[in-house]
Amino acid sequence: MYTTLLTEVRDGICIITINRPDKLNALNRTVMAELDQAVAALIADPAVRGAVITGAGPKAFVAGADISEFVGLSVEEGKALAKKGQDIFARIEQSPKPIVAAVNGFALGGGCELAMACHFRIASDLAKFGQPEVNLGLIPGYGGTQRLTRLIGKGRATELIITGATIDATRASQYGLVNDVVSPEALLEKTLSILQVACGKAPLAVAHSIAAINASYEPGGFAAEIEGFGACFGTEDMIEGTAAFLEKRKAHFQGK
Repeated sequence: MYTTLLTEVRDGICIITINRPDKLNALNRTVMAELDQAVAALIADPAVRGAVITGAGPKAFVAGADISEFVGLSVEEGKALAKKGQDIFARIEQSPKPIVAAVNGFALGGGCELAMACHFRIASDLAKFGQPEVNLGLIPGYGGTQRLTRLIGKGRATELIITGATIDATRASQYGLVNDVVSPEALLEKTLSILQVACGKAPLAVAHSIAAINASYEPGGFAAEIEGFGACFGTEDMIEGTAAFLEKRKAHFQGK
């Protein structure tokens, strides 16, 4: 179905693997287009409750963008490239189904930006993170200046971006960039185990939670929470969940 991605659905979770290990899974136009298609497909598929994005091979999650595609671009073409990348990553961030990055190696430049667009990140202890675009005379263009600042704070984000420094998984965890650090062998199973818990909850409540959390960066964040909270009262899952709690039994959510 895809030329640069591998996809597998396991117990309701879609595993998307960027499959260019010989290029350290660099993001070229084809990868970006297929990633957008894959995310749109999992959002539309009622059998899928969540997703993992990871990279093929032992070295890289995504080591960056394919820089060869940047050569010769005009100012307007550069803006268009950034806008397209931001739109694709926004689809991930705004997915009503949780999408988690399993960072198995280098997550640099566009790779770090992709990981940050996911709802959270689990890292191998071999993972490395950074936004080294200044070394190319560039800045991050796929949302890196915004998401890194939100995740780790202005001072740390500014230092990393303007020095082009790379940090290891331990430092990324200390900064709050990743939720957990595990061995390479345990990475996928750890990520799946967290998602399986989330996917057992009420799907509409999960979707409203993601939307309200995303809105926390905007002036209307509290209003978004009110809307989402109220909307849940119109769902069958809320009726089931409260009944199950009062009856001291396990809830069976249907996403309705």
